[in-house]
Amino acid sequence: RGISSDQRPKRPLTAYFRFVKDNRSVFREKNPEASHAELIKKMAGAWKELPASQKQVYEEARKTDWKKYGEQLAVYKAQLTPAQLATLKEERRKRLAKRRSLRAKRELTVLGKPKRPRSGLNIFVSENFQGSEGVSPAAKLKKLFDTWQNLSTSQKQPYLQLAEDDKVRYENEMKLWEAKMVELGREDLVRSQKKRLIKKPTETAKRAKTAKASLRENKAKLKLKKSEE
Repeated sequence: RGISSDQRPKRPLTAYFRFVKDNRSVFREKNPEASHAELIKKMAGAWKELPASQKQVYEEARKTDWKKYGEQLAVYKAQLTPAQLATLKEERRKRLAKRRSLRAKRELTVLGKPKRPRSGLNIFVSENFQGSEGVSPAAKLKKLFDTWQNLSTSQKQPYLQLAEDDKVRYENEMKLWEAKMVELGREDLVRSQKKRLIKKPTETAKRAKTAKASLRENKAKLKLKKSEE
C-alpha cells in the first residue's frame, strides 16, 4: 500500500490509563504477591478515590496530547492516496466488527449461555488428543482427523451417540436459558426472535420476486394482444 497503518499516529491514552502507566511500578512494589488482575483492581480503586484536582492533571495531559494527535493524523492522511484511505477505512471497519463480536461473546458468557453441542469428531479428538502422535498440536489434530476418516461406521457410532446426547443436553439447557432471557427482557437473544428477524427480509424478497414475475407476465400478454390486433 506504500504507507502502512503501523505508521498511523497512536491515539493518546485516557486520563485513567495515564494514571495506571505512571503508578503501575509503585503498586507492584507495594503488592509483590498480587496477580495482574488484583493489581488492576487496586489501581482502579485508587483512581476512583483520587481527588478531582489530581484527576484533572491527567485529564489536561490527555487534552494536550489529543490536540497533537489531531495535527499528526491530518499530516498522515494528507500523504495517502484515495485507495490507501479506503484500505485504512476498511481495516478500521474490520477491527470494530471484531471488537463488537468479542463483546457479544463476552456478554453471552457472562449471561451463562449453554455451550454448543459437540460433534462426534470433536468428542473423538478431545478423548484421544493427549495420547495422539505428533510433535505439534496441529500435527496431532491432522493425525486424529485422518484416523477418524478411516474409522468404520461401527467404530464411530459410540462418538456419534454421545454427540446426539449432547444435542439433547444443549436443547434442554437452551430452553431454560432462553426462558430466563425473556424474563430479563433480552428477547433479542432468543432463537425464535432471531429467526423472525432473518425471515422478514426473505419474505420481502419473495414478494418482490413474485411481483416482478407478474409484471413480466402482464407485459407478455399485452405484447401478444397487440400482435394479434
